[in-house]
Amino acid sequence: MKDLKVVMMGLGYIGLPTAALIASRGIKVLGVDVNQSIVDTINEGRIHIVEPSLDGLVKNVVSRGLLVASTKPEKADVYLIAVPTPFKGDYEPDLKYLEEATRMIIPNLNQGNLFIIESTSPVGTTNKMANIIYKERPELKDKISIAYCPERVLPGKVIYELENNDRVIGGLDDKSTRDAQNFYRYFVKGNLHSTNAKTAEMCKLVENSSRDVNIAFANELSIICDKAGINVWDLINLANKHPRVNILMPGSGVGGHCIAVDPWFIVSDFKKEAVIIKNAREINNYKTDWVIEKIKSTALQFELDKNRKPLIALMGLAFKPDIDDLRESPALLVADTLLNSGKFDLLLVEPNLEESKNYTLTDYKKIDKNVDIFVYLVAHKQFRGLITEAIELDFCGVKN
Repeated sequence: MKDLKVVMMGLGYIGLPTAALIASRGIKVLGVDVNQSIVDTINEGRIHIVEPSLDGLVKNVVSRGLLVASTKPEKADVYLIAVPTPFKGDYEPDLKYLEEATRMIIPNLNQGNLFIIESTSPVGTTNKMANIIYKERPELKDKISIAYCPERVLPGKVIYELENNDRVIGGLDDKSTRDAQNFYRYFVKGNLHSTNAKTAEMCKLVENSSRDVNIAFANELSIICDKAGINVWDLINLANKHPRVNILMPGSGVGGHCIAVDPWFIVSDFKKEAVIIKNAREINNYKTDWVIEKIKSTALQFELDKNRKPLIALMGLAFKPDIDDLRESPALLVADTLLNSGKFDLLLVEPNLEESKNYTLTDYKKIDKNVDIFVYLVAHKQFRGLITEAIELDFCGVKN
């Protein structure tokens, strides 16, 4: 095992924790990222993201020489890809980063290597990457193992869940599946469930689409309750007393790189069939627009009553509580929309970010006492004890 060398392509919210966890098992890992700043930070034993216990783990494996970061891959035994898969056009998956990472690896591939995609991908992606490899290196046909293995983790608990959650592993053939399973056994304690690559790809998309549909019910319910004059948080708490009911909590939309993205990968390929999945995405997107309109109408009413514009504090910018990840964040969309209108006096509060290149942030501990309207967009733990006599709009349940 100590002679095994691994290359991890992508050192973001999944790639870096996975690379560090593998390295903690005594396996040498080369982490590759196109961002030189990220590479430098990691090689100093520091991290560029907020994730509990990750900083100590990275510091340890870097100091032991087990994890090294670079902008270019090298020859290895195992190659993993954990790069983003963004959108292009009308919510169509863009595989450019995945293809670029694959092409960077190709010159280093040797017979017997294991190539694993962890990036969330539309069905058929693993086959597409295999075809790219074999087109440039036809001599490797049937000589390397290729598999797909998505992560199942919750931000804030990534290290624990990477190690303890079950994994679905799908190879392009049985040998690829077995080889990938044998590799993951080095650092995963959960069960390893074998399947084929297409099923593994769809499994990740279905898991997040299922959650998106359930959140859409909660978000739609919150809009109905607002119109009916019912406290949605109390209602859900009571309804969940039923032994077979488990309604999720609503929010200002749905964000992140998984739940807000993955369903579109299914819709893109199955436009006629994915009716509920598409409707759920549209409901969750609409919830953010609805939140924006509620803020605007509250601000307008304040101005009519007080004959002045209110000072509004937007509490939280991340896509979920207690993390710093802004990807696909509905709270950030709310902030951008209000900022771009130029009609509101705003304070942006995100306690998990020390600074931002694009936004002026206000420390929640030093928030202006003259704030007229507090808008809670993300249920960060720092907001739970705040007491104010100002108007409060709670879209995340942090005050309930």
